[in-house]
Amino acid sequence: MGLIDNLGSRGIHAYGPEDPYFGWWTEPDGVVAGVLLQTPPHPVLFGSLPPAAVPAAVDALAGRSISGVNMTAGDIADFAGSRPVVPGRRTRLHLLGTLTPPDPAPSGFARPATAADRDLLIAWSTAFGAFVGSPPTDPGSAVDDRLTHAGITLWIDGDAPVSMAIRSRLSAGMIRVLTVWTPPELRRRGYAAGATAAATRAALDDGATDVVLYTDLDNPTSNALYHRLGYRPVEDRAMVTFT
Repeated sequence: MGLIDNLGSRGIHAYGPEDPYFGWWTEPDGVVAGVLLQTPPHPVLFGSLPPAAVPAAVDALAGRSISGVNMTAGDIADFAGSRPVVPGRRTRLHLLGTLTPPDPAPSGFARPATAADRDLLIAWSTAFGAFVGSPPTDPGSAVDDRLTHAGITLWIDGDAPVSMAIRSRLSAGMIRVLTVWTPPELRRRGYAAGATAAATRAALDDGATDVVLYTDLDNPTSNALYHRLGYRPVEDRAMVTFT
């Protein structure tokens, strides 16, 4: 939902020069029960799929060149079949229960980012992309878009920003915390917790009934942090690439 909303606000080439590709699975009673989205050159992203939709998705994508898929972990084996795959990043979707601010609170305070912070935000967005292995194609455009809806929260200690949390626009009652970044030399001081809690509070103030985020399952520190703030697991996802 968040990616589709971003394509609507920033244009269909927000994630690359090729056109995105959409698909959906319809049940016999006419209910849409599964969706897919590809923004080349990125892997195909699937929502949860009914069992019968998995082989149908293989057929639907047979004529496209795809590098890999991102889907619920339990569907990977059925989708891949006999094709050799290289395991990639494993993530867990979390939904906010009750927001619990960090205790003790980190030193400093939160504020919305402004255009005056643009250069820093681009540098931090680029660093985050390199860290997770997904460099942004146009970080400047992405930052400018987030600034239009006050979607970037900075944590300030002293006179300087020390951490940031980026959130999506409100879409169908949902806001996703997209990016949380603290430079390596400033970590282990609670800044990420402060920024995330402030961004979550801002999402609730924006009218969100559901606030979500993804965590990297290979990073126990971030998983524990978000649990302390009140986020609860929903589903595990996996990314694989095809050899």
